Amino acid sequence: MLTDENNDEDVALFDAEEDAGQRVAKKKSIKHPVASFFHLFFRVIAILVYLLCDTLSADSIGGMVAIILLLSCDFWTVKNISGRLLVALRWWNKVDEDGQSRWVFESRKGPRRKASSKSDSRIFWLGLMVCPLVWVLFAFSALFRINIKWLPVVLMGVVLQGANLYGYVRCKVGGKAEFKNMATNYFGRQFLKQTLSKEEES
Repeated sequence: MLTDENNDEDVALFDAEEDAGQRVAKKKSIKHPVASFFHLFFRVIAILVYLLCDTLSADSIGGMVAIILLLSCDFWTVKNISGRLLVALRWWNKVDEDGQSRWVFESRKGPRRKASSKSDSRIFWLGLMVCPLVWVLFAFSALFRINIKWLPVVLMGVVLQGANLYGYVRCKVGGKAEFKNMATNYFGRQFLKQTLSKEEES
């Protein structure tokens, strides 16, 4: 049975030495250039290999294996490294002594939350949101062109990148109730704006 758990306490995502080093470091526009690079590298290369696979090589099996390996490297890198460094968020699954699987979503709170820069955060969220949308477009394209051989690879891209997106959105937003309230408030405001603008027009 899967249950969701949101851990609101301040967690040490890094070692204490690393936190101290970040506090005294000079402010740069991008504090973690290597993490930012690899956050985008695997996912962009996977997309490029998918787009160029049929034109550059007749061996589609090799291309499929390369894409799946790149997507797996991307999933691991984003989940375990770039999320922690760029936005101070992390999520994982743990199994209790009872054998129940629990999903844990954590975010750094308080003044230590400022360890990441705005540039790091923009790079992280832009890459995290755009690339799954690209894989969804590839999925629709494969369905409409009836390109069945590429459909499992494209679905793998949607699932792996969608899982990271879901995990980090849950970390950022919080528990399910908070997520529902946010969505309800947003749609309520949109409805109210439309209603008021219609009244002003008439």
